[in-house]
Amino acid sequence: MVKLSLFSQITSLLPRSIFSAIVKKYDSNKFNKGIDSWTHLISMIFCHLGHANSVRDISNGLRSITGNIVHLGCTKAPSKSSISYINEHRTSAIFEEFYYALATYLRAQAKFAKPALHQIKRKIYLLDASIISLSLSLYDWAKFRTRKGAVKLHLLLDYDGCLPAFADLTNGKVADIKAAQSMQLPSDSILVFDMGYYDFAWWNKLDSMGNWFVTRAKDNMDFEIIGDFDISDEKDKSVLQDCNIRLKGTKSQKEYPKMLRMVRYWDEVNKNELVFITNNRSWTATTVARIYKERWNIEAFFKVIKQNLKIKLFVGTSENAVQIQIWTALITILLMTFLKTKAKYQWHMSNLINFIRLNLFVKIDLWEWINQPFIRPKKEDAKQLLLFTG
Repeated sequence: MVKLSLFSQITSLLPRSIFSAIVKKYDSNKFNKGIDSWTHLISMIFCHLGHANSVRDISNGLRSITGNIVHLGCTKAPSKSSISYINEHRTSAIFEEFYYALATYLRAQAKFAKPALHQIKRKIYLLDASIISLSLSLYDWAKFRTRKGAVKLHLLLDYDGCLPAFADLTNGKVADIKAAQSMQLPSDSILVFDMGYYDFAWWNKLDSMGNWFVTRAKDNMDFEIIGDFDISDEKDKSVLQDCNIRLKGTKSQKEYPKMLRMVRYWDEVNKNELVFITNNRSWTATTVARIYKERWNIEAFFKVIKQNLKIKLFVGTSENAVQIQIWTALITILLMTFLKTKAKYQWHMSNLINFIRLNLFVKIDLWEWINQPFIRPKKEDAKQLLLFTG
């Protein structure tokens, strides 16, 4: 008989020694009001998986399992005042650093595969940002518009597993390209982004780092065609044009003096023409279109975390508390992706999170359950059921 709840087994996947080293580095257990950093982490993961709407929900949820709190590695359940205090005063940096350490740790134990584009061996990264609305009366530090507050979550998503390789939380007013310019982007990789990242000097920097990029062309982009490629033998009839171009204008030419490639492509599903820009001239035109199409994965990622984890309603109002809730959400989705990758059952992420929420404190073997969540009735039971339904 299993003596540990699903929640205990899930949190046991976290490498506590790595977390402890980070805690020691920041001395984050100092002035902790009796709640150490590990209990803080467990409380915030419970906030996301238990769908807690307040510090009271977190406290009551964990206090209700007092007899089993030690199975989570905690000595006691936190009070709501303790959670409020530590969310405001304990640095969010420990959770940020632990996210990256955990990602490295779990990637060594599971192969996070690409959703598609398996023929491309280079690393692929998807870049985007999403606004998270806040009440300006409660979050006065996050002024966005006259009567609206917001923060912006900037993500660089590793296409292998579709998990953040880099994240930054800024004021909602910060432009997407400004956040991207401050990122430590990996060299010798492929970067996919939308039209919010138009900066020719930045494109030139990507190119000089040995990176390839794919984006959409703006309608007002000033350019001249240097040479057309012959597409008469192109099997994909959706390819309308494939050509080399050069930017026009003194400033644009100075910022990006090299040639670019433009691919015009017909989107049969939405019945419109798409124009792609890339610095790669060896891919087929269809491959360029397929690479950009995979950008929807980062939009899907934002949708999953917003709909299934607690990053639209916050349990603290300080900037530090919001940062902690965002980083622990990313830690939680990392754990869920690991489980989804290892499971034999073909889970959809939303279903996995919801099923775990429903069974959070059920004492059942995690791997048996995640591999076969639905128990099939025995033949004898099925025969008895037919007597009542027949």
